Amino acid sequence: MMPGSYVPIGYLPVLFMMIAAFLFAVGILVFGSFFRLKRRYSESLIPYESGNDPIGETGERFSVKFYVIAMLFVVFDVEIAFLYPWAINFDNISSVAMISVLIFIAILIAGYIYDWKKGAFDMYHRRKRQ
Repeated sequence: MMPGSYVPIGYLPVLFMMIAAFLFAVGILVFGSFFRLKRRYSESLIPYESGNDPIGETGERFSVKFYVIAMLFVVFDVEIAFLYPWAINFDNISSVAMISVLIFIAILIAGYIYDWKKGAFDMYHRRKRQ
């Protein structure tokens, strides 16, 4: 880099790609606003439920268990993303890195067993009222 130059040349392709992505997104939105159908009819205004006719109210509440399962999925899915770099460099890691990853996996398994024992994965778990 030349003295006095504060623009890193290596990042210009990234900047151009970000600008192109932004222009593409705006262009698609503008294109859609000009060419989509503007007729309103009763079938287009009802909520869509996978091709089925809607049953019940649209603001119906869901059980908290659905959200718990979704959060658990995200947590365990993100933890797998932490294991990916370790798996790629498996043949080049030290014994300290191996031990730390085994501890990490042990903590994941302990969390999974804890959630299982608490019934977080049982969608139809009902407590008996006494």
